[in-house]
Amino acid sequence: MELINVNTANHPYKVKIGRGLLSSVGEMVASVWETRKAALISDDNVAPLYQSQVADSLNHAGFNTICYHFPAGEQSKSLTVLENLAQQMAADGFNRDDGVIALGGGVTGDLAGFLAASFMRGISLIQIPTSLLAQVDSSVGGKTAVDLGTIKNIIGAFYQPDLVIIDPNTLKTLSQRDLVEGYGEVVKVAGLTDHDIWKLVKHINSPADILDNAEQLSELSIKYKAEVVEADEHEGSLRQVLNFGHTIGHAVEALSDGKLRHGEAVSIGMLAICKVFSDHSLAPTTIESELFERLTTVGLPTELPNFSAEDILDKIKNDKKAHDGTINLVYLKRIGSPAIKTVAISELAEFLNLNSKATV
Repeated sequence: MELINVNTANHPYKVKIGRGLLSSVGEMVASVWETRKAALISDDNVAPLYQSQVADSLNHAGFNTICYHFPAGEQSKSLTVLENLAQQMAADGFNRDDGVIALGGGVTGDLAGFLAASFMRGISLIQIPTSLLAQVDSSVGGKTAVDLGTIKNIIGAFYQPDLVIIDPNTLKTLSQRDLVEGYGEVVKVAGLTDHDIWKLVKHINSPADILDNAEQLSELSIKYKAEVVEADEHEGSLRQVLNFGHTIGHAVEALSDGKLRHGEAVSIGMLAICKVFSDHSLAPTTIESELFERLTTVGLPTELPNFSAEDILDKIKNDKKAHDGTINLVYLKRIGSPAIKTVAISELAEFLNLNSKATV
């Protein structure tokens, strides 16, 4: 088992990574929580696979586990589903001494995490991510949120968990598309850091390679993210580099109306922003080609969809990262060397070279 410490200033916690850890969840949770009532929250894809096993382990360790589930999909990251879950927990008598355990992918972690952050002004939280996207990225760092219509993650809170438990064996039940989607975030981290993860992704050439190296991919991705979060927990400065590929990516994800997964949109967004900065002679074209090779070798999309320039620009302007009439664009000066350029919203269309075909 690999153990990673995330040493945030006010709420340090551990991330445990290892195959088969799902069978000993109760013991691990008991190491950080006194016995209490636990809301075990999953979507209706994950619940039939793992919820009973995890609940049995928790109950065996002395916890009073109540299982909840909601419809799978990004559309459930909503105030309506949040309210429904909160109402169920209130009816079941949850109080401030109890806790929430998020068992599932990124949607579950975001939704259940924000539920924990807001229920009775905050109760304990544990993350058990079951998708690659959640295991390498969203379960660590404390970002929790729901969407408002097509505006992603606009209502939320920074809320760190007490523990993160990662069992790569859960990836075996993912579809190939859902597995590969999460790899988009791995390549993002590999581009941002000169750590060993870039060396590793250069040897990933298929979805099977992703599964075979899942433990190390999670370990290296989380170690880098932990360093960034420890230095900038609330995204005031350094943590903004983790938005590489997300500004354009979030826009095309929202405009796709569910047809693009998050990691697929990030893949498109990374290539698009690399092209913008190479066109401005602010970054070498080799970065784009290196990322393109790593993304396409596992089947991730890289072509910007044919959305209108106006629609893409409108989504970017309304991104939560825009402030004071500007937006920070993250790019790579080289692999392992991220940088941020602040662009005025009024100059964004020209800088991104948006045209009627939304080519950037």
